Amino acid sequence: MERERNTTSLRKRLERGDVTLGMAEDTYSPTLVELYGDLGLDFVWIDFEHAGPSPWDASAVESLLRASELTGTELLVRVPVTEPALVRKVLDTGVRNVFLSHVDTADEVRDIVRAAYFRYDGGPGERGLAVPRASRWGLTDDYAAAEDEAVLIGVTIESLEAVENIDSILDVPDLGFVFVGPFDLSVAVGSPGELDNPDVQDAVETVRSRSVERGVPVGNLGFGMEDVNEKARNGYQILNVGTTALAIQEIVAEWLNAYEEPRNR
Repeated sequence: MERERNTTSLRKRLERGDVTLGMAEDTYSPTLVELYGDLGLDFVWIDFEHAGPSPWDASAVESLLRASELTGTELLVRVPVTEPALVRKVLDTGVRNVFLSHVDTADEVRDIVRAAYFRYDGGPGERGLAVPRASRWGLTDDYAAAEDEAVLIGVTIESLEAVENIDSILDVPDLGFVFVGPFDLSVAVGSPGELDNPDVQDAVETVRSRSVERGVPVGNLGFGMEDVNEKARNGYQILNVGTTALAIQEIVAEWLNAYEEPRNR
């Protein structure tokens, strides 16, 4: 059964405490982004860190955006470097939701968040004022104020240093969310891929509990819908339920396993 489309922005939904579900589209297909929107997903995760086109390629980003805008879902775009210029470039295409990889300190996070705003924490921000697609090429009234009310900036917590600094990171003004990176945390503790490692679980729980206590939305990967439901009950608000590649693998493998080869006559 299709989920009902939600026309409220991802940022507003997180602010009011909703749980949001999304899918990682790892083939970078506008057609599949459009399909996921029709199915009722709240967001489609586009990960430019590990694959896909360059996040500097505005045309590629805009094609994915048009597909999401057509069906009322939103892109959640992860960029590979904590570079303010790249954050501004992605936002200017019209992306509203950006999160950063490999941040370790509150100062790094503050520099990135400030780069996304025209006014920041009672003073000037560092967003460049122009007439890009995000402003509908200058047709949006009071563009700066509208952007500051729309953008959502988050960070991935995927190093032990970031876990140690989680309280100061959560204190950064206008930080929209944190997303736990369990696989990279497993690398950080010296046990790649071992998500049941006690050190990994302790790090994940530290991020989850501190974020919930401080009222900052927290996200994680879902490993099956029982796990997704459990995480939703435990305060996670951003849950990635799977990837295109894994979904296709599971479905096709199930079909092949169910095939009954006809006996020779």
